[in-house]
Amino acid sequence: MDEETYLGPDGAKDPFVHISRALRGLQDAVATAIAHARQRAVQGLVLFFIVTLLFLIAAFLYSSFYYSYMPLAAFNAPVHYYYRTDCESPSSFLCSYPVANISLMRNKKHVLTFGQAYEMSLQLEMPDSPTNQELGMFMIKTTCYSQAGRKVASSARSGMLRYRSDLLRYLGTLLFLPAFLTGVAEQKQALQVELFSDFTDDPYFPSMTAVIEILSSKVQIYSSQLVIHAHFTGVRYLLFNFPLLSTIVGVSTNFIFLSVVFVLCYVRLVLRVDWGPRQIASDGLLSDWDKNTENNQQEEGGDAAGAENLTSPSEASEVLLASSKEEVPPRRAHSQRDAKET
Repeated sequence: MDEETYLGPDGAKDPFVHISRALRGLQDAVATAIAHARQRAVQGLVLFFIVTLLFLIAAFLYSSFYYSYMPLAAFNAPVHYYYRTDCESPSSFLCSYPVANISLMRNKKHVLTFGQAYEMSLQLEMPDSPTNQELGMFMIKTTCYSQAGRKVASSARSGMLRYRSDLLRYLGTLLFLPAFLTGVAEQKQALQVELFSDFTDDPYFPSMTAVIEILSSKVQIYSSQLVIHAHFTGVRYLLFNFPLLSTIVGVSTNFIFLSVVFVLCYVRLVLRVDWGPRQIASDGLLSDWDKNTENNQQEEGGDAAGAENLTSPSEASEVLLASSKEEVPPRRAHSQRDAKET
């Protein structure tokens, strides 16, 4: 009866125990799943941060390389002429040829890169006047000077307006008469004269200024501009003419290289993988094996020295006598036993 009353409550409690165990197991499973999800989220954030950082570093490296390796592709500078007018000649108003001095510096830096080929040209806007038409061909002389006044390069080129007959000029005037009257168009011609086709600056005497002189005192000019274009070849040609493809290839290459370096460092530090043999330090320090060998030799030498360095011969004899006295009583006891037996 007592056993039934004792087993009854246990039997009644068994379902609650199983339920509590199931709930506890479910709670543990949910907690484990949440912990795994949190760990995965943290790992994902860390991985995203590392990938973003590597990508930014790769983009920065490519941009630094691009702006340090690529020279200036084009350079434009206005040309302002000066001349003398204090002459008494009635045939010409100008007493000297128009001359212009153009600086080849921008923000205190050289415009031309050493070893790079450039094309220099002069753009002229000239009125389509009878004076310029009667002028015919005229010469343009260009000279580049260094900071010390050394002549680096010089050239002489000819220029001339395009020929237009009187009938064609009259028809053009009638056709564009409204534009001419309103000021939208002007009766002028744009002339471009190539000064240097393949100019390379001298690295020992870099060009600082360019002097342009028009060898005619009757020329009429609205405005003038010096234009410099770089002739790219090789890698610079690809970087300049295919910028998007070059950027993708450059940034991808840097990203792959940085990723490989990061993975190797991670394996080296976290997993503690030793990729190379153990090396002895160059400052004279011994390796672990040499240190252990030297310590053992020192210990053996110390024991031998302790055995040899006794205090004196008298102490050694006293030690021998003490040992002999300790061995005598057993011998005497043995002899007494033999006498009794006899």
